Amino acid sequence: MTTTDGDAAVTKKRRTLPVWLETVILLVLALLVSAIVKTFFVQMFFVPSGSMRPLFVEDDRILVQKISYWHGDVHRGDVVVFDDPGGQWLGTEGVPALSPLQKVLSEVGLYPTGGHLVKRVIGVGGDRVKCCDPQGRVTVNEIPLDEKSYIMRGAHPSDRTFDVTVPPGRLWVMGDNRANSEDSRFHQDLPGGGSVPANDVVGKVYAIVWPFDRAHRLKEPATFENPKLRATDR
Repeated sequence: MTTTDGDAAVTKKRRTLPVWLETVILLVLALLVSAIVKTFFVQMFFVPSGSMRPLFVEDDRILVQKISYWHGDVHRGDVVVFDDPGGQWLGTEGVPALSPLQKVLSEVGLYPTGGHLVKRVIGVGGDRVKCCDPQGRVTVNEIPLDEKSYIMRGAHPSDRTFDVTVPPGRLWVMGDNRANSEDSRFHQDLPGGGSVPANDVVGKVYAIVWPFDRAHRLKEPATFENPKLRATDR
């Protein structure tokens, strides 16, 4: 097939942008899409400490989904990533240093983000969370939790006693590695009595994605499905 002078003129007219400019535009669009996905849908984080063992170990890459919380419904048993409340918790967790390139990539969701905390939600606004009952268990609204499936084997539910009522719009969070997690129990002298603002939650941990031999989707522990707990929701 041959082309006419008219066809060549149309083709030439369509190619109005130089290759380098097209490349820049495509790169900007790709970064924009990545930023939108990070802001509204999913984001990757790395685990900086052993406070959530055995579920997570140091340097695990976890995928956090945000869709579940578009309406702000954080539930007991959820494992969540949240911002450092008032900038007063992270000294105990450790914040890995990022290179300038890593910082840029983290801003658009292309590199696991640091500077946050990951814990399990034990109580939501209005809950009375207490430890311990005569059998040494954590209770929520007088209902004992069976935590054997997720806390460190052989560990006590808590070596520190507490009895708190979670303020509205806030969360009581604890690490699964109870002997090595400076969580809500250790910050009761701060505003909120150790609880975390629900608005500080970035999202719910959906899965471990790296390393591959540990990759799996998280499941909610059965103890938080107790209908007696849900009956106290407000």
